[in-house]
Amino acid sequence: MPLAYLDTPSGISGDIFLGCLVDAGWPLASLQDTAASLNLPDGSWRIAAEPVMQGGLRATRLDVEVREDRTERHLADVQEIIEAANLAAEVKRRACAVFVRLAEAEARIHGTTPEAVHFHEVGALDAIVDIVGVCAGLHELAIDTLCASALPLGPGWSSSMHGRIPLPAPATLELLAGVGAPTAAAPGPGELVTPTGAALLAELAQFRQPSMRLHRIGYGAGQKVFDWPNVARLWLGDEVVEAPSETASGPSESLVVIETNIDDMNPELYEPVQSHLFEAGALDVWTTAIGMKKARPGTLLRVLATAADESKLAALLLRETTTLGVRVNAVRRHVAERNVETLETSYGPVRVKVKRLDGQAVGAKPEFEDCQALAEATGSPLPAVYAAALAAAAPLVSTPSQFQMQVEESEEGPDGEDGA
Repeated sequence: MPLAYLDTPSGISGDIFLGCLVDAGWPLASLQDTAASLNLPDGSWRIAAEPVMQGGLRATRLDVEVREDRTERHLADVQEIIEAANLAAEVKRRACAVFVRLAEAEARIHGTTPEAVHFHEVGALDAIVDIVGVCAGLHELAIDTLCASALPLGPGWSSSMHGRIPLPAPATLELLAGVGAPTAAAPGPGELVTPTGAALLAELAQFRQPSMRLHRIGYGAGQKVFDWPNVARLWLGDEVVEAPSETASGPSESLVVIETNIDDMNPELYEPVQSHLFEAGALDVWTTAIGMKKARPGTLLRVLATAADESKLAALLLRETTTLGVRVNAVRRHVAERNVETLETSYGPVRVKVKRLDGQAVGAKPEFEDCQALAEATGSPLPAVYAAALAAAAPLVSTPSQFQMQVEESEEGPDGEDGA
């Protein structure tokens, strides 16, 4: 599975990310074609790449220069520029999603709506080229999955349209907080992670270091000079999926848990979301009541899935819930073998799921829906139908201890006495 890992020891910005992509093999001419597709005025822009040395490390530094008079735009203005471009639909979708995330972060900071936000620095045409360029580069390099390291956040102050602001920039912090991004101690002061860089990773990346078979590395250099190499490294390769290991508890498999905290969604919406997640390939979905900031009650929604279904399910959560971001954690699970058998009972046929370890049946569980349907069809008590199914399955189980307890409990009344 093709993927890339963005290693950010000195932070990330739009031009550094572009430098990584070009250094990793994306032709500079393709980046220039991407910029040209944005219908920028002739002669108003220039994109150049040059090899530089940063602390003994060779890297590619990108210069994106766009001359314009107007630098303040609303979200709709930026979306209009992107949608009018001659680009792949996926590139336009992802680039617009990055700007939506930026607008939502700015709206939270300034107490307004995403539609009313005035983009200042990030609305300038050079920032638009950075964001659209990164999305195009990932697309053309066929990078299916982008992962990223923890981000170093340095102290200090920066100038903005609103005056001096503390670092990390408020928008950067909002963007990273929105996806629960991990941070690290910075090698020194200064703005190491820009709002553009934060928005790109918040929208496009998973914050984890994958096991991978490396093919090549791209180095991107920043404009600023520090006491350390101001570079980011893009590792390109294929993800290594560990082969399932056979253990006494059954084979194991690598999975992911996709999770998000929600405190502002109508509870009635969880059931259809859960159904859609299962339809999209989720292996399990569950919720937990949690306490959130400002003492608000919330819900932790978790999804167990294969790595191949991660992006699809994460997108479904972002689309069908009120969350602004999801977290992903790699997990392993050990599974028992199982098979389904249809058994005859005095009420009719019932499917039974048989659990096996080392080839031996150690448990069996009737399908509840089958028992419920038989109870309704025959006018019989559901517990009686379920008990009959358990009894029919008893001869299948070679290690009956726990299973026998199930059978006996199904034959007892609510106080542990015989139901008769």
